[in-house]
Amino acid sequence: MTMQNVGRPTRPHAASQSGHTSLTGGRGLLQDEALIFELGGWDKTGVDLASADHDASDLGDLVRAAPIGLPGLSEPEAMRHYVRLSQKNHAIDLALYPLGSCTMKHNPRLNEKVARLAGFGDLHPMAPQSTVQGALALMDRLAHWLKTLTGMPAIALSPKAGAHGELCGLLAIRAAHEANGQGHRRTVLVPTSAHGTNPATAAFVGYSVVEIAQTDDGRVDIVDLAAKLSPDVAAIMVTNPNTCGLFERDVIEIGRLTHEAGAYFYCDGANFNAIVGRVRPGDLGVDAMHINLHKTFSTPHGGGGPGAGPVVLSAALAPFAPAPWVVAGEGGFKLVEETIEEAAQGFGRMSAFHGQMGMFVRAYAYMLSHGADGLRQVAEDAVLNANYVKAKLSPVMTAAFPDGPCMHEALFDDAWLEGTDITTLDFAKAMIDEGFHPMTMYFPLVVHGAMLIEPTETEPKQELDRFCEALTALALAAKGGDVDRFKGAPYLAPLRRLDETQAARKPRLTWRPEDKSVSPAPLAAE
Repeated sequence: MTMQNVGRPTRPHAASQSGHTSLTGGRGLLQDEALIFELGGWDKTGVDLASADHDASDLGDLVRAAPIGLPGLSEPEAMRHYVRLSQKNHAIDLALYPLGSCTMKHNPRLNEKVARLAGFGDLHPMAPQSTVQGALALMDRLAHWLKTLTGMPAIALSPKAGAHGELCGLLAIRAAHEANGQGHRRTVLVPTSAHGTNPATAAFVGYSVVEIAQTDDGRVDIVDLAAKLSPDVAAIMVTNPNTCGLFERDVIEIGRLTHEAGAYFYCDGANFNAIVGRVRPGDLGVDAMHINLHKTFSTPHGGGGPGAGPVVLSAALAPFAPAPWVVAGEGGFKLVEETIEEAAQGFGRMSAFHGQMGMFVRAYAYMLSHGADGLRQVAEDAVLNANYVKAKLSPVMTAAFPDGPCMHEALFDDAWLEGTDITTLDFAKAMIDEGFHPMTMYFPLVVHGAMLIEPTETEPKQELDRFCEALTALALAAKGGDVDRFKGAPYLAPLRRLDETQAARKPRLTWRPEDKSVSPAPLAAE
């Protein structure tokens, strides 16, 4: 018996055409999607609305003179639009996300489940404290373990992110100096490899910023630091591990010199993920440090928030912590919200309310599910993975600091691209065609053409190998003279490379009805 195959080919036809493009702009089952304003019209809507029973005469000259201009879509059209857009997104749940210094790692679903429990998800910040004792208890336990892990006696939970935490720390430092009659100290020392937010925050507080040089092996120059410490210095801001992916070997000496000069030691805790459970910053002489909960404790990252950047403080700075904070009493937990009595020296508030409760729940769930030994392994695995990437890629790319191990991120420069006519940006764009989000580019500024890769602790060896094999193939193509592969990349992304000059000079940031008399800047796909 033979299979009925009339009109139904049993094997694929051998096609000779290469580089096929669709007639409609689609890529297989991925649709080419227009802007929502181009899809819908004012003449239709997905719901029926009753006519208004009253006029708008009480609005005076605020009455709308023209249609609002919002697109009208049926429910299936709206759903398809946003689902199609979501298919163009890249995320940590799709592949390794190698953004150095950003710690884009898996967010456990257990954390999400707990954060959505009614007792946490339905809270209101103005609820009476007697009705939210469980939430206050969780904040107290979270604060306890953050202080334990850092070796610091006090904490402020309210800062909303890393830079907000930096602001909190420097405001506490300023308040401490003013209380001690040292208000004339108006200078902050910042290493050349620091996060850009460090000098920006110092300037925002009103301090002058002085750079500290970096040694050839990527660390703070102690000699230069000692030379620049003076009675005018209020604080030093050091990231440890630093943005070159290296541990500051002289961190205890940095703290000693700083304190001898009457200044405070602020540590940028962005990279705490590399040392959590292994090193307590308080033991190193740190006076203040923010903790990015999204980096170290797996709360969601990206999209502009919500975020959380708690700040731990030394005994010297504890009296100047901002309100509110949680205290336990005979009647349960309460929030100290006024700068009176025990908070009389506090510099005020960082935000209207108490912090981001959803992030607190997620971070605490992460701590409980890992335990002390698990958090220690987080740091160990993060460092192991980074060094594995460094070792795998060093034969084809140039490590910025080849001697010795790195910490949580591997840093490469562009020396290996010399003579190829290919830049770091070109290489990063070509990575998109291989299915990977680019690493952090051109940062830190002290490394020419920097490529900063952080694999984090959540990536398995199989994924690290896949990533390294892709970058190795690209590196060999670059060295082999395949310039076109890089200069026009990405070729396979939903949109092509942006004309950055045109985008800067003629940005199209919002949609407007097309004006036939004006020639707009080209879109990325044009």
